[in-house]
Parts: sequence; C-alpha cells; structure tokens
Amino acid sequence: MTLALAMVLDAIFGEPKWLWDRVPHPAVLMGRLISFGEARLNRGANRRAKGVGLIVALVAGAVILGLGLSALGPLVEIVVAAILLAQRSLSDHVVDVARGLRRSLEEGRRMVARIVGRDVEALDASGVARSAIESAAENLSDGVIAPIFWFVVAGLPGMLAYKIINTADSMIGYRTEKFEDFGWAAARLDDVVNWPAARLTTLLISLFHLSGTAVDVARRDARLHRSPNAGWPEAAMAGVLGVALSGPRSYDGEIRDEPFVNADGRRILDSSDIDVAVAVLWRAWALALVCVVIGAAIL
Repeated sequence: MTLALAMVLDAIFGEPKWLWDRVPHPAVLMGRLISFGEARLNRGANRRAKGVGLIVALVAGAVILGLGLSALGPLVEIVVAAILLAQRSLSDHVVDVARGLRRSLEEGRRMVARIVGRDVEALDASGVARSAIESAAENLSDGVIAPIFWFVVAGLPGMLAYKIINTADSMIGYRTEKFEDFGWAAARLDDVVNWPAARLTTLLISLFHLSGTAVDVARRDARLHRSPNAGWPEAAMAGVLGVALSGPRSYDGEIRDEPFVNADGRRILDSSDIDVAVAVLWRAWALALVCVVIGAAIL
C-alpha cells in the first residue's frame, strides 16, 4: 500500500510552497546535477559517448539512492514517492490557466507560459486552452502514470531512475547543434521508459469514460504527433473532449506546421474545456489508484 498512500499524500498536499521555498525540490537537485555534468562533458570529441556515460552514471546513482532510501523504511518511501509524483501540482497549474483565461486573454497566456515551451504571445483563447489541455494530457503520463508504473516495476529505485531520465531529456534531449549528440542517450532512453506509461494513460482515460472513441482516435492519430509517446494521451484526451489538439504552433519565433490530432474535433475552445480536461486528469488518477490498491491486495 506504500504507493497508494504516496498517491493520496501527493493528491492532498501537492508541492507545498512553504517547504520548497526553504529547501530545493529533488527535481531542482536533479537539474543541477545534470547541468553540472553537461557543462563539463558536452565539449570536444565523442560527445555521444560522453552523453551515454552521463546517463549511465545518473541512473546508477538514482538506483543506489533509491535502495538506500528504501532501506530506511516504508514511511520514507511514502514521503519520497509522494514528492516525486505530480498529480496535484499538475492539476493546480492547469486550473490556473482556466482561471487566468476567464479573467483575460493576457492572463491566460501568462499562466499557460508556465507549463508549455511554445511561444504564447500570439495565442488566442482557443490556443491557450488547447495548449493547457495538451500539457495536461502529456504530463499526466510523464509526471504521474510513468512514475507510478516504474514504482510498481522496481520500487523507489525504479521511480528515481525514471525521474532522472525524464529530467535529463527535458534539459538535454533536444535535436539542436548543442545537444543532438550529447543528449542522444537521454532522449532515446526517455522514449523507451515512457512507452508503457503513454499507452497505460490512454487506457485509463478511455476506460473511465467508457470511450471507444478515445481509443480509436489514439490508434489512428497518435503517430501524427512529433513525440512517439505524447501523442497517445493527447489523442485520448482529444477523443474524450471531442476537440482537435496539437496542430501548428510557434517555438522561438518559428512556426511548426504540425498536424492536428483528432482533426475533425471542435477547434474553438475556451476555459470550460480546460475544466473538463482537469476532471479527466482526476478520473484517470482515481482509476490508477484503484488499480494500485487492488494490485497491492492481490499481491
């Protein structure tokens, strides 16, 4: 029941600002460690090999740390696992976008800029809502279901290893001149470790809503997404909401003409659609919790 208690603890308390204003969050510490390694290794020849070496060292360190923390007992495991989950914080951030958009378009843009990497200055209300919903779906998989899955598979060491891989991908896993070689291992390994969670998230969204449409949309359109994994939960979310997601967007002033997921869905969105997406997040989380509790009872 360790994982179930961690899920509930995260859902209740999230990421208390009073705590993380005083001590660095584990994700911040992971980021600092990755930045330290990148600054010293991402230079000269053999950058791909150096990137592989960094990822191997990071994962090994995460596993060793996880084993050490697990040895301290279930209470420590519960607290650490709760910190590494992001259901409450994800929900809060997405809700902030809906609230901001109801106040003004500019406030909606400001709130959504906190959770997406695309340019937001030219987004209309539909663009703000679409961006928030896409982020909700993708981060449900990356920030909640994937850590849960890897805890089930390999306990706290597995969850920590997943989090360091995912953090490394978000920092160095880019196809740019600076990171294409050095971040290759981080990006490829992140694709591998997120593969099962992306499909599980699709099933959780679809099963709770008894939506064959969500499954059909995911099977048809997930491959249209730029990511081999993010397209699955986004397509399922699009199917449940009956909206079109993804599509053209701008990064660093450059328009990327990406196809829509569920292109036949509604394209005029507003804050109420974000509210529905948040409800979907909690329904998928609830079904995941039920599965974890049943699994723990059986085993």
